[in-house]
Amino acid sequence: MTEVKGICPIIAAPFTENGEVDYESMENLIKVLIRGGCHGVTLFGIAGEYYKLSDNERKKMAELTVRVCKENGGKSIISVTDHATELAVKQAKFYEAVGADCLMLLPPFFLKPGAVYLYEHMKVIANNVRIPIMVQYAPEQTGVAISSTVFQQLGRECPNVIYYKIECKPAGPYITDLVRLTDGNVKIFVGNAGFQLIEAMDRGAIGAMPGCSMYDVYLDIYNKYVQGARDEAIKIHNFLLPMLNHIRQNVEQIIFFEKRILKLRGIIKTDYCRKPSYDTDEYFDKLFEGFYAEMSQRYGW
Repeated sequence: MTEVKGICPIIAAPFTENGEVDYESMENLIKVLIRGGCHGVTLFGIAGEYYKLSDNERKKMAELTVRVCKENGGKSIISVTDHATELAVKQAKFYEAVGADCLMLLPPFFLKPGAVYLYEHMKVIANNVRIPIMVQYAPEQTGVAISSTVFQQLGRECPNVIYYKIECKPAGPYITDLVRLTDGNVKIFVGNAGFQLIEAMDRGAIGAMPGCSMYDVYLDIYNKYVQGARDEAIKIHNFLLPMLNHIRQNVEQIIFFEKRILKLRGIIKTDYCRKPSYDTDEYFDKLFEGFYAEMSQRYGW
């Protein structure tokens, strides 16, 4: 099976000023990420506005992502977000047929299905594909809590369920518990914009799925850490945290500013977000501009 690790950012969904998907900007974004050293890219994460896309748009974006990754030597992870098991199976099979290297699975959360139903949903999907699967655990966004013992059982019965993206709060104890329950046979990615990246890696995480606009900063942190320069990784992480603390006070807000950074860096053409979205103000922009100037100076943006 294909192995994924390292920094695998969530691909932002670029739009034109008219709100249409900008496939040209999306292709450029993926090229920048892969050629910039990212170990893979992740499509249809929560920060990728998957919930604002049509079925046809998702199809075209999946095909484009896989093609560009293969052309540039990168790995593609595509998230299955459908709430109906039958539809989720169809999507999983489609992404596998297109050539995705790994699937990320966001368990259904509308109307808060119980643990038995969530387990069956994940198991059925896993049994219908052969490529590796990563389960996303994001109770803050979904409102659905899942015990680590559920994931323990899932891994026992479905050998292709190898990865977990853990972004509960706090994530650390959950990561440790899941590693303990599975005797270290699972591979953990951390989400939540990488706020707990250092701690998560100390606890055994093998990578992160942050937003894509500051991918090079995350790569800097990750590479320093795996090279044994943990103290230096902490310094860089501490440099990043004020920006994250400012722009990630809710999900729509970080989507808004992720796109602003991508536009400022010349990676996408516009920072348009489909409505409803976040609306900033003059003071917030002033603070953002200060943080951005510091990061731009350090990383040559």
